[in-house]
Amino acid sequence: MPKGMGKVVAQNKKANHDYFIEDTYEAGIVLQGTEIKSIRNGRANLKDSYAKVERGEVYLHNMHVSPYEQGNRYNHEPLRTRKLLLHKKEISKLIGMTKEEGYALVPLKVYLKNGYAKVLIGLGKGKKKYDKREDLKKKEAKRDIERAFRERQKE
Repeated sequence: MPKGMGKVVAQNKKANHDYFIEDTYEAGIVLQGTEIKSIRNGRANLKDSYAKVERGEVYLHNMHVSPYEQGNRYNHEPLRTRKLLLHKKEISKLIGMTKEEGYALVPLKVYLKNGYAKVLIGLGKGKKKYDKREDLKKKEAKRDIERAFRERQKE
């Protein structure tokens, strides 16, 4: 988790359910004029979005940024592909890791940091169905333990 993370605008809640997140990277996003205004208003959605390394650069696909209300003809397309800004070393590391079977680049959060929109991308390995069931069982057991603990404290 990066230090000094600002206001979280959008979060991908399904990411931890569908992937084992092994490593995270903070990346800047190349945006058009009205896109940053929409993101500052909290009008971004990471559902079904993914990152991909193409021609030595990382791109974010399917991130929905709603058109800005006062944007008139200068508005952007909501689902356009956006370039992510990472260091060359990080990109080469990601290229090597995503070549392995089962690894994917998953956007986890979009947030504002020092006035800039940043995205936290995670290197995730896909979970199998039985892994997801196992996680749900652990989560439910933890919830039951906490509930029992709270009831004991009331007595």
